Amino acid sequence: MSAPLTTDVPAGLRGVVVTTTELGDVRGEEGFFHYRQYSAVDLARTRTVEDVWFLLHRGHLPSAAEVAAFGAEVAPLRVLPPVLAEALPLLAAAGGSPLAGLRTALSLLGAAEGARPVLDLTPAQRAADALRVCSVVPTVLAALHRTRAGLPPVPPRDDLDAAANWLWMLTGREAPPAHVRALRRYLVATVDHGFNASTFTARVVASTGADVVAAVVAALSAFSGPLHGGAPDRALAALDEIGSPDRAAAWVREQLAAGRRVMGFGHAVYRTADPRSELLRETALELGGDLADLAVAVEERVVAALAELKPGRALHANVEYYAGVVMATCGIDPALFTPTFATSRVVGWCAHVLEQAGDPRIVRPSARYTGPAAPVPVP
Repeated sequence: MSAPLTTDVPAGLRGVVVTTTELGDVRGEEGFFHYRQYSAVDLARTRTVEDVWFLLHRGHLPSAAEVAAFGAEVAPLRVLPPVLAEALPLLAAAGGSPLAGLRTALSLLGAAEGARPVLDLTPAQRAADALRVCSVVPTVLAALHRTRAGLPPVPPRDDLDAAANWLWMLTGREAPPAHVRALRRYLVATVDHGFNASTFTARVVASTGADVVAAVVAALSAFSGPLHGGAPDRALAALDEIGSPDRAAAWVREQLAAGRRVMGFGHAVYRTADPRSELLRETALELGGDLADLAVAVEERVVAALAELKPGRALHANVEYYAGVVMATCGIDPALFTPTFATSRVVGWCAHVLEQAGDPRIVRPSARYTGPAAPVPVP
């Protein structure tokens, strides 16, 4: 006999604690988030993706010697295996979003390399699988993008860090240091962010004992939604639609009157300014240009309009608003905004998969049935 249902929780599991984690936290009332014991924003200002990757997966910030060894360990794992290289033209021809192509490519990778359930692996074997997935995801996405554009893929370089390598693989050119620095900040700031939809999805799948690739593919599916990872390009499109700061207030009224979301504003957790948005606003202004100036001016008008039209709700710019500005200024096509986000978030997903794999319990909540009374005789 199943246990009785004893607890009703808020819709969307808002505020419900489902497990413990040592990886980090989001303190929405304070406008603060951290990776392990360090401020994520401070890490974004001072450290590389590899440093934070090491921190989340191995428990501490690396020394210079550990960074060098980690880079040497990751470098060969970035290279596309032959089966994926051969499949690129077919994946590119299939169409769909870059994330759809990545999901298919990772499933192929898991099959070709014999990904095994985490339940059957040692912690070291799980960590090795996670390292492979995190390493190869940027290479797959960049290669897919170039193949779709009729260009040959650009192999990763061993002498470049994650941010510089991403821009190199997209364009085949070394990016200006200012662009690398700006993108590095963005990538570090988006590695992890609490129990968001995609991270929770990855942990649910990992709780079944499935392989690392399966958990990441599931996370990607959740991440592809426009209410989650698919938002940066929509936020930039909204900025383009507004066009001028003088249009901002009227545009907000039009969106709300039509029952549409104001993309790039508001957050499910933060009740104050999103610290990632503040970091990226500063970064956008350091990069300079008309787009950054427009974004700042429009943000002020939109926030003021939202305060007037939705009193009592603190709606600020979120990370997606300035993410699009920073990436566009760095020369990244809007179609690649969400894939760029995914190249960093996969590190967080895999860290959560590894942590969840240490818990033997499967995630199995219940639902309260509200349909017709049963049983009724079958006609």
